[in-house]
Amino acid sequence: MSLNSPQSGTTTKSESANVQWGGRFAGGPSEIMMAINTSIGFDKALWRQDIRGSLAHAAMLAHVGIISPEDEAAIRAGLNEIGQEIEAGRFDFSEALEDIHMNIEARLSDRIGEAGKRLHTARSRNDQVATDFRLWVRDAIDGLDQQVASLMRALARRASEHAADPMPGFTHLQTAQPVTFGHHLMAYVEMLARDRGRLADTRRRLNECPLGSAALAGTSFPIDRRMTASALAFDRPTANSLDAVSDRDFALEYLSALSIMAMHLSRFAEEIVIWCSSPFSFIRLSDAFTTGSSIMPQKRNPDAAELVRAKTGRITGSLVGLLTVMKGLPLAYAKDMQEDKEPVFAATDAAALSLAACDGMVRDMTANTAQMRALAGSGYSTATDIADWLVRVLRVPFRTAHHVTGRLVAKAEEKGVGLAELSLADMQAEEPGITEDIYTVLSVDASIASRTSEGGTAGDNVRAQAARWLAALDNTATPDTHS
Repeated sequence: MSLNSPQSGTTTKSESANVQWGGRFAGGPSEIMMAINTSIGFDKALWRQDIRGSLAHAAMLAHVGIISPEDEAAIRAGLNEIGQEIEAGRFDFSEALEDIHMNIEARLSDRIGEAGKRLHTARSRNDQVATDFRLWVRDAIDGLDQQVASLMRALARRASEHAADPMPGFTHLQTAQPVTFGHHLMAYVEMLARDRGRLADTRRRLNECPLGSAALAGTSFPIDRRMTASALAFDRPTANSLDAVSDRDFALEYLSALSIMAMHLSRFAEEIVIWCSSPFSFIRLSDAFTTGSSIMPQKRNPDAAELVRAKTGRITGSLVGLLTVMKGLPLAYAKDMQEDKEPVFAATDAAALSLAACDGMVRDMTANTAQMRALAGSGYSTATDIADWLVRVLRVPFRTAHHVTGRLVAKAEEKGVGLAELSLADMQAEEPGITEDIYTVLSVDASIASRTSEGGTAGDNVRAQAARWLAALDNTATPDTHS
């Protein structure tokens, strides 16, 4: 938007002077300064947290006798009314007042007079914004945690449905060994559980209250920081006032956790794209999560999955951007840190939408189990089962068994047949000790059923893991992955 555009909210110098600054500055900032300095366009998203923090601060000021109970009551009523105004869309956000903190404080003074001007006693915008931002990130984590749990639940339910349905397992995107579709889906449950754990770790570390650190050195007023910390459901006050106002580790750690989660979602989205493609046709998505082509009427494009894959760039870009903002800042606060919120807000929106899309696709997709079964045995996927049989039954060293199996695969390729179609004579030509019993391990179902080791793909394993996770998720817990 042009600075001269009538929609840009530009004001004259006299109009734009921030009355909250008091007597230090006689003139107002230039239009360019207004444009680069103002943050109300995005930080108004913090209004709930700002009001909540101010309510706690006012209650503490009254409790320790810094303001009167009457002033505190007026402040409380005024802030609650302002919250209702914002909720109803009747609040006039002013660019001249720069940010959400100044906007709310100015409106409070307009409503209740002198009492409103006492609210900012013993605090600074530095500790105020640090507190608001921690509250916002904490709220965002709580919301995303529920979304991650919902996606895990959807995956575990589908995994339980397909616990014994074979599909090809891949390494290097080449057929490796048969697994079950349920086992494959449960791999993402484990990934998301770690994502959920990282978000919980971030929440625990950020849950310290900066309020009362003031600008950077603390305050001379006899405040009770533990009271405000408790009122805002923080575990404790921050220990160092300099660190409190300059720390954005919590935002960086949050973006890091989101970036790892986005990478997991992107991997899943990539697999959905592959599974939907005609050469694979492992699953089908309905019209709810696909789009058509402008010229090819037969197309059903998995655009939801592709966009989840793409949003990873937005999220990881937010992390790199904020790391770059913070990397050279001396203590304590610098205005550079105003650039902390937009990437966090944008990454949160992208993560929430990606989780919702993945959740929807998991619930929507229909598995083509016949196609998956048909391809599960392709590419000599039971070759490892021959090697295992040679070791287990004939006591052949595994490396020798590996070579024997390799020769059998080469012979099957030469004849243009599967391993199960080689004659006993063909097999005995490579290893005389082979008996008819070897054919019992060459089917896809037998291969899968044999993988009973902990964490393996056997159907009973998958059903048990899916049931365990569903029970844990119903209890809103994240169990130890290895318990």
